[in-house]
Amino acid sequence: MKVDPKHLAQLSVIVEAGSFQSAANRLGTTQPALSRNMKSLESRLGTPLFQREGRRSIPNALALRLSRNGLAIRLAEEQAAIVADQTAKGSVGELRIGAPPIVSGRFLSNALTQFIKDSPNCSIEIRTGLVHELRTMLERGQVDLVFGPASLAEPVDGLDFEELIDDGVGVMCRAGHALASRQQIMTSDLEAQVWLAHSRGSLLRQQTEAAMIASGVRSMQIGCETDSIRSVLEIVSETDLITTMPKATTAPYLEDRLVFLPFDHPRFHRPLGAIRRANAMSSRIEDRFLKLLKQTMRRAPRR
Repeated sequence: MKVDPKHLAQLSVIVEAGSFQSAANRLGTTQPALSRNMKSLESRLGTPLFQREGRRSIPNALALRLSRNGLAIRLAEEQAAIVADQTAKGSVGELRIGAPPIVSGRFLSNALTQFIKDSPNCSIEIRTGLVHELRTMLERGQVDLVFGPASLAEPVDGLDFEELIDDGVGVMCRAGHALASRQQIMTSDLEAQVWLAHSRGSLLRQQTEAAMIASGVRSMQIGCETDSIRSVLEIVSETDLITTMPKATTAPYLEDRLVFLPFDHPRFHRPLGAIRRANAMSSRIEDRFLKLLKQTMRRAPRR
C-alpha cells in the first residue's frame, strides 16, 4: 500500500495543532482542502483516523501512530531544505583541491584555516603531487580544483585557468652566502656555483634549465637532487648550494635564513592560478574558497 507522504505530514500537523482549522492555518491551506486530504488518506488505509466528539475531530490510536511518521517526514524535509540552502550559499558540501607541495603549504594554509572555521560542515580533501599527477587527478574527477602554474592547463584542452599571482621563479641561496651581498649577479657567478636541483621531469627543473640556457649559463654543476621541497629549503639554508624556487609561494619560508638573488629572466615568468575542468560546473563552495583565498593574498605582506 502506497501512502502519500504529504498526507502523513499534514496529519502530524493536525495532531499537533489540535484542530483542522488551526492546522490549515499553519500549513497555509484551507480547512476543506485539508479535510479532503484526510478523507483520501482514510480511503487509502481503509479505516477512519478520527472520531467525532461534538464538533471536534479526535485522532484515534492509528492516527497518533501515523502522525509520528508524518513528523519524521516533516523533519526530513526541513533538514533537506537547510542543507539545500547551505549548499546554495557554499557553507556545506565538499571541497576537493590539488596543488604542488610548495603551493599546498603556507600559500593555501591561511585561507584553508579560515575556511574550515567559517564552514565547519564542509568536507575538505587536499591532494598534493607533481604537475602531471595533478593534471591526471583533475581529468579523472578526483579533484575539482587545482592550484598550480598555467603550464599545467596549457597542453590540455578542456581546462580553464584563472590567474591569481605571478609566482615567478628566482635563484635562492642562504642569507650568508657570498652571492647574497651582490647587487648584480652575472651568468659566470651562476656557473661557478654548485646547485641543488629539483627532480628530473619536474616543471620547476625544466623551467630552471630553460632560463639558464636562455641567460647564457653554459653549464650547471649539480651537487644534490631532490623532489622534496622541505629538503630544498633546509639544505640550501645550511650549505652554499643554490637553487631555484617560486618567489611568491616560497616567501613565507624565507625568514632570515634564505634570500633570492637579484637575477631574473623572462623565462622565469610563472603565472599561478586556479584550474578547473571547462565542462564542469563550479560549485558555490569552490567559489567561496577562491574568494577567501584572494582576500587572504591581498592581506599578505609583500616581500
